[in-house]
Amino acid sequence: MSIRREGPVTERLLTLLQQHPGPDPERSGPSDAPIVPHSTLTRRQAVAIFESAIQSRLQDLLSRELKDKGISYYTIGSSGHEANAIFGAQLRPTDTAFLHYRSGAFLAARQRQGRGETPFFDSMLSFCASAEDPVSGGRHKVLGSSTLQVPPQTSTIASHLPKAVGYAMAISRFRRLGLPIAGGVPYDGIVYCSFGDASLNHNSAQAGFHAAGAALLHNQPCPILFACEDNGIGISVRTPDTYVARMMQARPGIRYFACDSQDFPGVWSTAHDAIDYVRTHRRPAFVHTKTVRLMGHAGSDVETNYLTLDDIERNEARDPLLGFADLLLRCGALSREQILALYRDTDQRLRRAATEAAQRRKLTTVAEITAPLVRPAPFASELRVATRERRLEVFGGKLPEDDPRPRHLAYRIPQALTDLFAGYANAFLFGEDVGRKGGVYHATAGMWDTFHGGRVFNTILDETTILGLAQGLAQAGGIAFPEIQYLAYLHNAIDQIRGEAASMQFFSTGPHDREGGAPRAGYRNPMVVRIAGLAYQKGFGGHFHNDNSVGALLDIPGIVVGVPARADDAVLMLRAMTAAAATHGMVNVCLEPIALYMQKDLHAPGDGLWQFAYPPPNECMGLGEGRVYDAGDDDDLVIVSYGNGLWMSLRVAKKLRAQGIRARVFDLRWLLPLPIAQVKQHVRATGRCLIVDECRHSHGGPSPMLLTELCQDPELGDCVLRRVAAVDSYVPLAAAANLVLVQEDDIERAALAICAAKVR
Repeated sequence: MSIRREGPVTERLLTLLQQHPGPDPERSGPSDAPIVPHSTLTRRQAVAIFESAIQSRLQDLLSRELKDKGISYYTIGSSGHEANAIFGAQLRPTDTAFLHYRSGAFLAARQRQGRGETPFFDSMLSFCASAEDPVSGGRHKVLGSSTLQVPPQTSTIASHLPKAVGYAMAISRFRRLGLPIAGGVPYDGIVYCSFGDASLNHNSAQAGFHAAGAALLHNQPCPILFACEDNGIGISVRTPDTYVARMMQARPGIRYFACDSQDFPGVWSTAHDAIDYVRTHRRPAFVHTKTVRLMGHAGSDVETNYLTLDDIERNEARDPLLGFADLLLRCGALSREQILALYRDTDQRLRRAATEAAQRRKLTTVAEITAPLVRPAPFASELRVATRERRLEVFGGKLPEDDPRPRHLAYRIPQALTDLFAGYANAFLFGEDVGRKGGVYHATAGMWDTFHGGRVFNTILDETTILGLAQGLAQAGGIAFPEIQYLAYLHNAIDQIRGEAASMQFFSTGPHDREGGAPRAGYRNPMVVRIAGLAYQKGFGGHFHNDNSVGALLDIPGIVVGVPARADDAVLMLRAMTAAAATHGMVNVCLEPIALYMQKDLHAPGDGLWQFAYPPPNECMGLGEGRVYDAGDDDDLVIVSYGNGLWMSLRVAKKLRAQGIRARVFDLRWLLPLPIAQVKQHVRATGRCLIVDECRHSHGGPSPMLLTELCQDPELGDCVLRRVAAVDSYVPLAAAANLVLVQEDDIERAALAICAAKVR
């Protein structure tokens, strides 16, 4: 018994091709005639499909050979799933496709409609992890193409379904607003989204189906074709035979179609009907294709560990290429000699491409690898400001900078958003309750009245859907401003940022890279995610509304995270993030402290010192640029903080001055990128540093990273470094919250202790 099944699978197909009796005279016909009576698939079209299928199969086999030689690094293949080439052939190259990792034949078929790609060589560059790979630049083996509307996907399970739905919903919004869709996608385009039967169980898949169905019930167009390729097994876990059908046939709002890859002409007809339904009705559909997985999950997967030899051979006997090749030979679409020549020629061409690709340049430096993750430093010149006339229109005849009265945080945020939406016609604001209600904390008040439902709208209550919609709108050419109602809610869907939105530029290399210029992503996710969060809400809500941890965000490469503690900083920060999104495609997170939304006073009730004027419209803030308060030449220490900690630290600094201790306060403002150089400058000047981190002690906030950077700097070896942080605990309800959160007394005691300590 052979553990490796490449040989038996190949031998079975070649034996059929070599020993086939040849055409059946009763089935012969011209090349443009249907290949069987029950389908419109012509012989000519069938041959093209078979060519794509053979390319995909031979790529799989070659990838395993190259892996054995240490040349290639990826062996999850498409063998047994080649019927998806039919969808690649029937869909337009402008129909955006979010692909399952077993969609190699789909991509090969789409490349036949290509725009100058070199399919064999490009595929081998990807298999060999060459820096010249036009899809990912050698950073991962992905299926994708920036010229053929295939956003790159890595080892996708189902996390791409929400953004595929988001893209489908974006098409109608762009059409309604007269906005061009990125990549020249026409308004009658549809979205194709493929996945496996095991992926159906994933919460992201269910979110995608639910969002698509909900869109229909809300009378919103959602032209998406879900394509489930059901091979009956997820690695080693079987899928019951009727499982997918029973789960999806009665799904509200989604039309169900079914076919079997043993019948390629039948798949052709089903695909035609499903595509036509989605394109004509602008409604979601689900195509359930029965297929088979050949040669295991990947090259390292030994099927005999969980399947009997009889099971394996029964699967191999259902190889869809066997039946398809038999049909082509029996009807005379190809002769035995032609089909064998096609097989040999495709194999030789792929091997020549692999030999060349293996010699092409690899990624060899950290700078090359991380280039797509480098955060820009946007200048005010990159900010798009609307004309004075347009600004007067959206602000009702009175500009906010002309109002002399200082205002609080929640008052300025909707003004900042209004200004930005006036300048960026492709900006969209959405989330739970952000429409007419104006948000739970009124941070989007007036936006719906000014820009209406096309650009400002409510979503269903699901963070995965909200962030999936953000990606769809962003990839279609918009700037997405999704709102997550509370920081804790983000954890329901954070992989939509970590695994999808933020990784897109890393895995998406644009054509400019191949010419040796500066890195430019083929696909980007320009967005500003607004999250109401952090703690100190005076006992409200317990841990789910008082979430004092940003650690999960700080672990995501390449994103921008800012925390505006005061009104004018919120305006400037939102401008900086919007410029970074619009110009550089960045994923930004604006974390707005709920406890400071309505805060007007600083030291005493009624002093109004936590209200600020509206910054001039052309003024912007640099990413990673902090702010210092009350710096003097004879300061005893610097207190470094952010968010609620800043407000408390400023109050403590006043108390310390009454005791003869001068403390400057430094507001980080940005958690990614951290203003490390500025912090070091102030620590060096004072010799003492107290970091006030309102997040949890172990891994909740930025203080561990800050302390590490400060401790490793030899120039700061004589400085005293301390921090105060919250207890490693969830935040309880009511006054008990004060026992685990940082309090002003904690900050004052720590500052006094530092100043009493003798500097080493």
